[in-house]
Amino acid sequence: MKFLSLSPHSAGVEEGAPPPDRILSGDPKFRTWNIEERPGGLYAGVWESTPGKWRIDYDEWEYCRILSGVSVIAEDGGEMRRVSAGDSFIIRPGFKGTWEVLETTRKEYVIRL
Repeated sequence: MKFLSLSPHSAGVEEGAPPPDRILSGDPKFRTWNIEERPGGLYAGVWESTPGKWRIDYDEWEYCRILSGVSVIAEDGGEMRRVSAGDSFIIRPGFKGTWEVLETTRKEYVIRL
């Protein structure tokens, strides 16, 4: 198959959470539908998180498009950015800061290691 839909119906769900030592508030829980995984470290799918706040530290490049919910992403020493349905953005390797889910957030992602 050469055409894939970025839909949770296209893959099984994986459940998870941030590592306990990174959680700053709440009890965030993740659901991830990893729809595409290619050799060399390319991933695409859908991710969802319940409310909470945790530290993030990116080694990878990631494109995101928020499908629903509201989150605040803050870079250490930089700006806080509120993201909600329809917002698209890129997080580059080396980004350090926090991700806070205010309302359960679902995003499409493409990750390149």
